[in-house]
Amino acid sequence: MIDHADDLASVQAATERLLTAVAALDDAAVTQSSRLPGWTRGHVLAHLARNADALVNVLEGRPMYVSGEARDADIERDASRPLDAHLTDVRESAERFRAAGAAPADWSRTVELRNGVTDRAELLPFRRWVEVELHHVDLGIGYELEDLPAEFTEREIDFLAARFAGHRDVPSTALATVDGGIRTTGGGADGGPVAVEGTAADLLGWLAGRRDGAALTVKGGDLPSLPPL
Repeated sequence: MIDHADDLASVQAATERLLTAVAALDDAAVTQSSRLPGWTRGHVLAHLARNADALVNVLEGRPMYVSGEARDADIERDASRPLDAHLTDVRESAERFRAAGAAPADWSRTVELRNGVTDRAELLPFRRWVEVELHHVDLGIGYELEDLPAEFTEREIDFLAARFAGHRDVPSTALATVDGGIRTTGGGADGGPVAVEGTAADLLGWLAGRRDGAALTVKGGDLPSLPPL
């Protein structure tokens, strides 16, 4: 069962962790490359702020972004700002999201995200939690997949396994963590079943496109090539 209020609290805690870590940087560090190809740390921080505002739009019944081009332009515009400006923007946009999430609402309603994707409103806090946690890792400042809260890691593996379930480019795949948890995904492509096993952090890294899967154990075929998120 989804508890959106609990997820909102988790978002706030994750945001505070990120802000504390980023505050230890300097202006030069913000201009350095992140772990995301073509993006500096400033791009990642600008994206986090604009994503918070975009999810406020969704919660309040407006389009998530004016357009894909406008989204990209806003990130590019804000990426080169000094550290203090980034910190203020991430903090204030996070507060706007928190306030929108605290407003009385029908959390069972269906909302529209980008590119026609729909979801239940109650899942938006978890989607924001994903943004904050994974992009904190993407900054490359000492926060790793192994540092993510265990509950978050398990839920995000579940989410991504469901996202790739039946995908036409992914063969039937069993995902196993070293603690014995098993999930299935794929099934739309020829081949398989393939068994993929590893730590929860390594499985999440592969599913989320943050690791190449080299640390995983694969049986029954090659490690599937996953489509981009």
